[in-house]
Amino acid sequence: MEHAHAHSSTATVKDPVCGMDVDPSATKHQHTLGDDDYYFCSKGCLEKFKADPDKYTKAAKSPGGCCHHDHG
Repeated sequence: MEHAHAHSSTATVKDPVCGMDVDPSATKHQHTLGDDDYYFCSKGCLEKFKADPDKYTKAAKSPGGCCHHDHG
């Protein structure tokens, strides 16, 4: 079997800018911030993230996936 890009079992991650599913092993649009790696569907989303990372990292860690119960 010669399948150069057969990654059907690869887990995807969400692009923090647009919410699209992204295969980290297939995209060339990646950025490391602190200890976290972020993956993007396009250069446009990567550039938006780099311009204002707090906007997107705070959104990713807001209620829903948060472990805190004192949201106001």
